[in-house]
Amino acid sequence: MKLILLGAPGAGKGTVAKLLTAIDGSVQISTGDILRGAVTAGTDLGKEAEGYMSRGDLVPDSLIMGIMESRLQEPDCANGFLLDGFPRTIPQAEELTALLEKLGIKLDMAVEIDVPKDIILDRLCTRRTCENPDCQAIYNVKSNPPKVEGICDKCGARAIQREDETEEAISHRLATYNEKTAPLIGFYKKAGLLLSVPATSSDAVIAAVKEKLSL
Repeated sequence: MKLILLGAPGAGKGTVAKLLTAIDGSVQISTGDILRGAVTAGTDLGKEAEGYMSRGDLVPDSLIMGIMESRLQEPDCANGFLLDGFPRTIPQAEELTALLEKLGIKLDMAVEIDVPKDIILDRLCTRRTCENPDCQAIYNVKSNPPKVEGICDKCGARAIQREDETEEAISHRLATYNEKTAPLIGFYKKAGLLLSVPATSSDAVIAAVKEKLSL
């Protein structure tokens, strides 16, 4: 399957992507994970992106599109891919459409995960992420805390609150989403590629995708 996952920060795109990859071997592509890894590694891209990310701002298209073009041509994308957190703006969507056409790739659909704002705020403010770039396990201090507070169960690194997941940064991210990313829903609806799923459960989203694709 070749999908775009749409939804506000904290809507569950990453969780849904991981569940979908298990169905047919499609690979999850998260620009957020790629960029955070670059920041941790101290690469030129990471240094350039870090300032934007720590403020909760969008990383410039020139950085993102270069990442995506090379990533989509890697061998593991042959079975399909799930774009998690990309595109984020109409210009990115237009550039992605042109890129997919150039690479001869046909998109199956864009899936909107529609979650109420109050649930998103609660999810993100209580989320903790393993700081090890090779692990990135995600916890929730309310519903899924690590066995030892502040320590990742899987690798023993610190489980931290990311700078962009403080209440102030989250509010800024949601405002940025509503202004720049929410219009993508109309973009893909007009293209006849939108599947909108109002759900707080990942299982409900998976079921809707499988039904639409007849899996």
